[in-house]
Amino acid sequence: MIVPPLFSPIAPAIHPRHAELDQRTARWAESHRIGSDDLRRRLVQHEIGSFAARVMPHGREEVVGLMADFVLWLFGVDDGCCEEGDLGRRPGELAGTLHRLLRVAQNPEAPLLLDDPMAGGLRDLRTRVDRYGTAGQAARWVGHLREYFFSVVWEASHRSAGTVPSLSDYTLMRLYDGATTVVFPLLEMAQGYELQPYERDYRAVRAAEEMASFVITWDNDILSDHKERAGHGYFLNVLRVLEAGGLTPQEAMTTAIAQRDRVLVAFARLADHLSVVGSPQMRQYMQGLCHFIRGSQDWGVSSIRYTTPEDPAKLPSGFTDTPTDGSAEPLGIDAVSWWWDVVPAAPAQAGRRVAPRPGEGSLVGTV
Repeated sequence: MIVPPLFSPIAPAIHPRHAELDQRTARWAESHRIGSDDLRRRLVQHEIGSFAARVMPHGREEVVGLMADFVLWLFGVDDGCCEEGDLGRRPGELAGTLHRLLRVAQNPEAPLLLDDPMAGGLRDLRTRVDRYGTAGQAARWVGHLREYFFSVVWEASHRSAGTVPSLSDYTLMRLYDGATTVVFPLLEMAQGYELQPYERDYRAVRAAEEMASFVITWDNDILSDHKERAGHGYFLNVLRVLEAGGLTPQEAMTTAIAQRDRVLVAFARLADHLSVVGSPQMRQYMQGLCHFIRGSQDWGVSSIRYTTPEDPAKLPSGFTDTPTDGSAEPLGIDAVSWWWDVVPAAPAQAGRRVAPRPGEGSLVGTV
């Protein structure tokens, strides 16, 4: 099935050291023996260093490298344990394995899984998170890793039963099993700032984060559909969910693209608003989310992980400035309908703040 050019209002960018980052991540995967030999050979060809370089085009090189190694590690878990491994069909055993890994992330000094390469790689990642991030950022990274682990166990329960979730359940699961939230603290680390709690806890910021996750994972589902259908066994993405609801494959593709377009339009408006009414750190964070979205798109249409040159996927080579659906109405998916409650109807005025600083009694500006 042909994937048409996708809507993207965000400019592309890439870190100038992307080639070196690719090579360094390949060496890291080999030194830590991430995944099976066959899986590792495949992963190091996917230009994951370039993916991180697109997501953090202006970031500190050490943190961009951390991001690249972490994403490769995540693919080792997702491909090796969940999608291709037997554990991916045994949710109870998978939960136990992931909880032991989570303990390694929480307490890398704990004498657990000392001979396990994935645990060894995770210990190295946690050490670098502590080196380049604050204690709060490290805690959020571990907390988001817990969300990711919890969601892939949920996915494994569907894989074991051969069932397809409802669209609302799938949307909720996909906000976390794409591991997008685990990247959010790294966006801050790469630029050397930390979003303050009075802004981080603001409802509109959470909406912007979830919208970014939605667009990134919907794009991933659309661009990986050919690869997944050509594989063997159970697969799950939004196109399959929509087809299970009665749509033809082409109708499902059209619908999924319209959904991500509508969310991306809303995200762009909300991110612009928060950039005006927020702190300088808020503006950096919104820029980071934008780079995350566009970097995922550029990598998705170019990496052999999805282009599958041995059986070429019909992916677009570029993007369009025009959404197929620019409606300001909610999607009608229960799990995320609240997003539109915080999307401003009009552009923000400069000088307004998004939330009170500690000790202030009321909002100076609200959305």
